[in-house]
Amino acid sequence: MRRLLVVPLLLAAGACGKDQPAPPAVAPSPAATVPSSAPASVPAGDPATQAAAAVAGMNDTTLAGQVLMPYAYGSDATTVDKTSAAGNRSLAGVDTPAEMITKFHLGGLILVGFTAQDPTGSTNPTSNVESPPQVRKLTDGLQQAARTLPGGAPLLIGTDQEYGVVTRITNGVTALPSAMAVGAAAQPALTEAAWRAAGAELSAMGITVDFAPVADTLGPPANTVIGSRAFGSDPRANAQQVAAAVRGLEGAGVAAAVKHFPGHGHTSGDSHEGLPVVALNRAQWTAQDRPTFQAGVDAGAGVVMSGHLDVQGLDKGVPATFSRKIMTDLLRTEMKFTGVAVTDAMNMPPAKKWPAGEAAVRALNAGNDLLLMPPDITAARDGILAGLKGGSLKRERLVEAVTRILTLKFRLAATAQPELAVVNSVKHQQAVGALGAASVTVFRGPCSGALVEGPVTVTAAGGREVARINLVRALQAAGVQVQAAGGKVIHLVGYGDKSVDLDPAAAVTVMMDTPHLLAAAKSPALVATYSSSKLSMTALAAVVAGKAKAPGKSPVAVTGLPRSACG
Repeated sequence: MRRLLVVPLLLAAGACGKDQPAPPAVAPSPAATVPSSAPASVPAGDPATQAAAAVAGMNDTTLAGQVLMPYAYGSDATTVDKTSAAGNRSLAGVDTPAEMITKFHLGGLILVGFTAQDPTGSTNPTSNVESPPQVRKLTDGLQQAARTLPGGAPLLIGTDQEYGVVTRITNGVTALPSAMAVGAAAQPALTEAAWRAAGAELSAMGITVDFAPVADTLGPPANTVIGSRAFGSDPRANAQQVAAAVRGLEGAGVAAAVKHFPGHGHTSGDSHEGLPVVALNRAQWTAQDRPTFQAGVDAGAGVVMSGHLDVQGLDKGVPATFSRKIMTDLLRTEMKFTGVAVTDAMNMPPAKKWPAGEAAVRALNAGNDLLLMPPDITAARDGILAGLKGGSLKRERLVEAVTRILTLKFRLAATAQPELAVVNSVKHQQAVGALGAASVTVFRGPCSGALVEGPVTVTAAGGREVARINLVRALQAAGVQVQAAGGKVIHLVGYGDKSVDLDPAAAVTVMMDTPHLLAAAKSPALVATYSSSKLSMTALAAVVAGKAKAPGKSPVAVTGLPRSACG
């Protein structure tokens, strides 16, 4: 069982939860700052018109920079500490994120922060995403740097705010339950309202692209790479949830990026370690994985993220990211996607099969528009330029990619940015709380009245003290007597836990991630929230106290247990 030290990161890892940079060496020189500049003029007209005008004024070097979306070190655009400056010099030969944008004419940056349960957690001691006001100040500074570039296009600023085990900004925001909890609730209207709230909060902080929702349909329970990040195992039900999440985000002015196309749910392989094989034929893929991604496309997702996956029924042996059959013939021609295709992180093993410059050209030729987290920014940029000069990359393909990126940028910029006051507002908590309450599932135990009578004691497997405390407080608020010891035990388990983490004496076992572990639990009452968020613990407390029913139904099968014991 892996336990991770919690040290949040800013701008340091990619959208599927990517490989991270090594901690930078501390440099002796002080961090540099970039003086502010007046914004460049932006052409008038609709987004496509603006994009065309901006592209017309770009040279090859600027075009090459616009398709890059790396990370950078630092919690501020222009003022960073020595450690972050050293990291940025290693990455890009500059001290600050703002300087990186202006040096490479970047199209975007990705921001990342980690949580204890995140399967991509890190001990890397770099700058962090601290709070909504800090993120807003950072993104304002990044956009100021972008406005000095040719064409005046805003920057794409992305993050992985999936909620559940992959949540980058955790402090001071309204935390949605995991995707699997959403699947258990099975109420797309609640899903859309919750994701609209999430989108408004991201927009208020200056985030313009959310690398979510996960559109993967889960296959065998052995797939722990995606797990509760997916809505479930039913492609039709998943499609409804994907579409609802996309509508919510896009309705709030944030581009939704459905991932990991063409589907990571039918493999136990991890693309952070190698090239996973998806052993589906074309008919199986069409039935299992296409519906969810098609739903996202049809709902208006601005972005689709490619996966580093060997889908054998589509293009055997070729990672989807580098497959023209998948990224152009299938996604563009057959599925009619017209938005921005972004790669999964280019610093992951399947993409590092080639040097950074060659990989960049291959990804663009396959049909990707935006290259996420190239392992060597200079090499990626220079490889694109060399491809243009040598003919391995046609300028028309690069112009097409940049035009799509700029069209998305100008479309997003047309939506007014909310004030920070919307973040974690009562209205948002109500919308998200309703979704969490609809997800709670009883697999075994009473369906009315209190789950247990008398005083209770709340325990948890290691590393889940925040969830335990939140449940204790919610139970007390619901009128349940909670004792430090001696009460009937409510035991919390979650991501990464095994059967040895179960308490055989617990009266209630609660799973806060995929529910498969409940098959081994001996408690008289078995419950899943699929999520450890504060609002999910509040919803659980109402069920324990008998003040609310548990309407959820598991979106995945659990051996020996019904989808719900309560109808």
